[in-house]
Amino acid sequence: MSAREEFIEIYTANIHREGADALLDYLEHKSDFFTSPASARYHGAYEGGLCQHSVNVYHCLTAYLARERVREDYGLEVPEESVAIAALLHDLCKAGCYRVGSRNVKGPDGKWTAVPTYFYEDPLPYGHGEKSVYIISGFLKLRREEAMAIRWHMGFSGDEDKRLVGQALQQYPLAFALSVADMEATYFLEKEDGAQ
Repeated sequence: MSAREEFIEIYTANIHREGADALLDYLEHKSDFFTSPASARYHGAYEGGLCQHSVNVYHCLTAYLARERVREDYGLEVPEESVAIAALLHDLCKAGCYRVGSRNVKGPDGKWTAVPTYFYEDPLPYGHGEKSVYIISGFLKLRREEAMAIRWHMGFSGDEDKRLVGQALQQYPLAFALSVADMEATYFLEKEDGAQ
């Protein structure tokens, strides 16, 4: 099963609130979400990388929330719809931001050659997590914990005021869990090298 097929299967099985069909139609027919890379040079830097990353984050988040310690010690129970929304849509802000190009790289022989690459150009510079929340909110109503999780999914690796990050992660456990899942997918599953 392709990442696109898996994404759609998870989405349609779990996300049922008003506006979900319109958002999926937007992703499939009015955006480049399913063909966009997840980054220009690092994790998921290939066609379809954004969709694959979103599916990877979903699996990491589901596994994290299934841990006995998380459920028992922290009492963290998250509705499956919220898990799917947060994981699958956290990086929606990246759709429409990458263009294909080339850059010169010096080879081991000392010669320069053009290699394909992506360039990041954001037509709506609204921030990262907050832009995803903004786009999603145009289609469906997010629960506060979902919005906070998506907004703060970068955790402490973003440029935000660290006090605000800490406060958000403490107040909204789904935000902490999504941040962990995003880092696990990025640094362990995807290894930031563009390969699976």
